[in-house]
Amino acid sequence: MTEEAGRHQTVVWRGRRIQAFVPSLLAERDLTLSTHAANRCGAAEASVAAGAAALPEDYAPLARLLLRAEGIASSYVEGVSAPVVEVVLAEHAPSGPHSPAAWVAANLQATSDAVIHASGADPLTVHDLCSWHTALMAGSPTPAEHVGHLRTQQGWIGGTSPLDAHLVTAPAAELDTLLADLLTFVNRTDVDPVAQAAVAHAQFEVIHPFADGNGRIGRVLILWVLTRRLQLLTPPPVSVLLAADVAGYASGLVRFRMSDHSGWVAWFADAVGGAGRAQQQLIGNVERMLVTWQDRLRDKGLRSDAAAWTVLELLPRHLLLTASEVAATLGITPKGARAALVTLADAGVLTRFGTASPSGHGRPADLYVSVELLGLAGATPLRR
Repeated sequence: MTEEAGRHQTVVWRGRRIQAFVPSLLAERDLTLSTHAANRCGAAEASVAAGAAALPEDYAPLARLLLRAEGIASSYVEGVSAPVVEVVLAEHAPSGPHSPAAWVAANLQATSDAVIHASGADPLTVHDLCSWHTALMAGSPTPAEHVGHLRTQQGWIGGTSPLDAHLVTAPAAELDTLLADLLTFVNRTDVDPVAQAAVAHAQFEVIHPFADGNGRIGRVLILWVLTRRLQLLTPPPVSVLLAADVAGYASGLVRFRMSDHSGWVAWFADAVGGAGRAQQQLIGNVERMLVTWQDRLRDKGLRSDAAAWTVLELLPRHLLLTASEVAATLGITPKGARAALVTLADAGVLTRFGTASPSGHGRPADLYVSVELLGLAGATPLRR
């Protein structure tokens, strides 16, 4: 790790000369992996495959939990956090465009969009990156002219200006060339998938093409590559593992810029492998939780034909429930739905969480959530 993989270019910022860093094009770098890095990538891919195999046939509810864990952790890396219950509420009824919960919910939307795109055959384009950025910044205070568009001004990483920044990123005039090179690389199918995700993410972070939100979009890019190349139904929560070692993550990105791509790829591959194990752990925890809830209802002597048993089956597909939603979904009366929700709350399965915002006339609906279930999607950093 002796020299930077790129060049410095003098630019003028507010009357001052500064040195901006323009990374080498990926097409011009020798990205051959060391034996150690290649082995770590193989182990990571095996871990992700095991996590995918653990998904049940009805994987959609767990996929949503996994994506929520990813979105929460990715936001946490950037210093944005909110209680997971508030994030779920923001997804259903946004409480304010500038609230932390709304920012995290927007991160989840961008992640979901990317996973859907990755399941198709279309290559990734700049338009797609900008679309993800539009979804991501929906809950942020970022000025509208910077949302969904590449930056047109000088960028930097760390510090309050380019004068005290950790890194002054490439001038805006270089973005088209750098992104064209990056997208050519991410659309390849002849390179190791885990290494491809690592290199693409690191190069994206060095380019820093947006005025804000680059870290989160860069981690969405990781999921796009892994989902597409490994043919996943849902990606593992990689950001959960990155959030567990933010310092190692940051230093790994520096190693990539300083020409040590194998060192960065090996570290990243271990994080991906840990994410595969975290996925297996979450699936197992949900299965055990469902058994525990069933035991609680039996302990209460609940009749086998009670509506509460049927409502229980809606979890974890529906993380937030109201009597009207339950009644419509199960075809029972609103009174019966309310009684079932109260029963589940008495058993400790659900918790009443305020009321929904009234829409029109009538009494606001009580909201019920499973705090235990949401806790599994809270993106608590796990050990690798």
